[in-house]
Amino acid sequence: MQEVGIIKYNAGNVFSVSNALERLNVKHIVTDDLKILESLDKIIFPGVGEAQSAMVYLKERGLDTLIKSLRQPVLGICLGMQIMCKQSEEQNTECLNIFDVKVKKFINNKGLAFKVPHVGWNTINQLSTPLFDGILDQSHFYFVHSYYAEQNDYSIASCNYSEKFSAAIQKDNFYGVQFHPEKSAKFGEKLIKNFLNL
Repeated sequence: MQEVGIIKYNAGNVFSVSNALERLNVKHIVTDDLKILESLDKIIFPGVGEAQSAMVYLKERGLDTLIKSLRQPVLGICLGMQIMCKQSEEQNTECLNIFDVKVKKFINNKGLAFKVPHVGWNTINQLSTPLFDGILDQSHFYFVHSYYAEQNDYSIASCNYSEKFSAAIQKDNFYGVQFHPEKSAKFGEKLIKNFLNL
């Protein structure tokens, strides 16, 4: 039976991700131990919080170097995905640069329909890679974020909120989703299962 690691750091959704895996009866561990994380079959890099303080925590524990060196499938969620990018406009934070992509802040220049942060259910489109097997265009996922990655060469799903942005990205063994699969009902559960089956 494979074992999944959830990277422990100052992220607000660690336990909701853990609960989602428990519902699927998946053996997992929440840890910041480098040797343990290196030995596991799959890694989930969660995230709800602020980029700069997250990067400080990761660097203090050597997790920044470890994450970049991982060879097993890695799934970054929300802030976890953003931190895998090159740089974030959130306090002008230098991130892990796994993806050569800049993370920008939504600017509310289109009226009350587009409040910042982007909170709630939204549809995703242009789905590709086995991460989205069995999930159709226009499926609904749950978002909570003020920052986003632009559409780019690594995009494997898109979403529209004020403008088009990357709902998911992928490079080699690294996957990132801007939405929260652990809060996205049946489609989120399906995506987690797809990740575990990679």
